[in-house]
Amino acid sequence: MEKKPDLKDIKKFQEKLELVRKECTKIVVGQDNVINGLLRALISDGHVLLEGIPGIAKTLIIRTLAKVTGCQYSRIQFTADLLPTDIVGLTTYIKEKNKFQVSKGPIFANFVIADEINRSPPKTQSAMLESMQERQVSIGNETYLLPLPFFVMATQNPIENAGVYPLPEAQVDRFLFKIIIDYPKVHEESEILTKNMTLTRFDDVKLNNVITTKDIMDMQQFIRKIYLSKDVENYIVRLIDATRNPNKYKISSGQYIEWGCSPRGSISLYIAAKAEALIQGSNFVTPNHVKSVAHDVMRHRILLNYEGQAQNIKTENIIDEILSKVSVT
Repeated sequence: MEKKPDLKDIKKFQEKLELVRKECTKIVVGQDNVINGLLRALISDGHVLLEGIPGIAKTLIIRTLAKVTGCQYSRIQFTADLLPTDIVGLTTYIKEKNKFQVSKGPIFANFVIADEINRSPPKTQSAMLESMQERQVSIGNETYLLPLPFFVMATQNPIENAGVYPLPEAQVDRFLFKIIIDYPKVHEESEILTKNMTLTRFDDVKLNNVITTKDIMDMQQFIRKIYLSKDVENYIVRLIDATRNPNKYKISSGQYIEWGCSPRGSISLYIAAKAEALIQGSNFVTPNHVKSVAHDVMRHRILLNYEGQAQNIKTENIIDEILSKVSVT
């Protein structure tokens, strides 16, 4: 049997993540689930697509997390006229030096905030693909490695149709999680009135770097050691299979599925469940850890058919039914 990691190491990393959460509350009010999801994705070495209506602090949350983790970050505002070279960089000829010089783009950072990523056409969005998957970019005839850790946090606005472009499915699948951010609760909104960034400048809030890039990379390596049994592994495989063959598991809402999750979905469930175990202080994965991350992993990988889209079926409801009907053993 595979050896489980020491609980002392689990506790050490747990405490570091708790420091990050506490520091984030200096600026971010509520949204605990969103922050937990971002931390889970970060230590899983994955990327996050954050979706929510305008004005609910999507960019603020991401910017705060970058600050408290001590990472170099950059923000790319996606617009209709943004070019791929505006993201990755380009080669320019310097006449005075009589040579070509590479000017690296904003993608060269630990944390990249891709703000309103769906406002740029697919050609520009696809410039992110190589960097997200390979942690490298090609400029001219050369390939350049990106700094590690490398974490893309993209935001998109779901309520506008004019001037936005659907993300290519190949790119969507490269996001480990799609996290939905909702309205704050009433008591949280009262606190927002005194902490809002209209009255208080971001740089005026004394945020401390409570972990380092080395801490993040250590956690990314450590979660690989967290034990995941064959039974839980089979459970993950069955959950993904249920999105592809819903009739086999008597999933009634499966009639609305055009395409189920890709193999990247099962890999994402596998690694994200380990990250959740670490966050919960466990050195082994349970089915509940898998269920905790299932919605974030699967909601953007289940594609609805025309009937499902016409009836405004939510993938959330399909995932709920899958979790309720697919047995653990």
